[in-house]
Amino acid sequence: MNVSGVGAVPLEEERDVVARLKRGDRQAAAALYQWYGEQLYRQAILPRLPIRELAEDVLKDTFRQVLEKIEQYTPQEGRSIYYWMRRIAVNRAIDVHRAHQRKRRMEERLVHRDAVDTTMSQQPPRPDRKPEVDELKDMVRRALDKLNPRYATALRLRLLEDHDREDCAQAMGVTVGNFDVILHRATKAFRKIYPP
Repeated sequence: MNVSGVGAVPLEEERDVVARLKRGDRQAAAALYQWYGEQLYRQAILPRLPIRELAEDVLKDTFRQVLEKIEQYTPQEGRSIYYWMRRIAVNRAIDVHRAHQRKRRMEERLVHRDAVDTTMSQQPPRPDRKPEVDELKDMVRRALDKLNPRYATALRLRLLEDHDREDCAQAMGVTVGNFDVILHRATKAFRKIYPP
């Protein structure tokens, strides 16, 4: 019996599943997912895209592309379809990671620009403006109290206390990539409720 070295799946059985997929049997995709889904996620996607939500989306995209491109797949002697699927997953993970990095940098620039614009457009508080400053602080505090506690913590750490991303991630017990996602969602949520 010829067995692939990837998941100890008999190559003959794998070839049968591929043939069924090419004939339009979409149920055969479940076998491929069962055999290789976890392996693709852990070994090909997550190391290149360490943000779980995005990595899970890439795994779904990978199997969608496998279904769409199965006609282009040509079996190679003694070689599992896993390697073809892995190439699709790696390419997709790299593309999504690059897009996420660009988006994160742009959001940081926008947040910074908005902060600079706000600072430049406001005159520095004079002693007689203390009630206005106190009111503004109170509005920010009330808006943060309405947010999901994780979002409020992310905004306080990063924007109010000015900690760097690594310190914020460590304080929240998440990876830097996960912290970036939380901060992104937190800023969107904050914009919806501010001013309260």
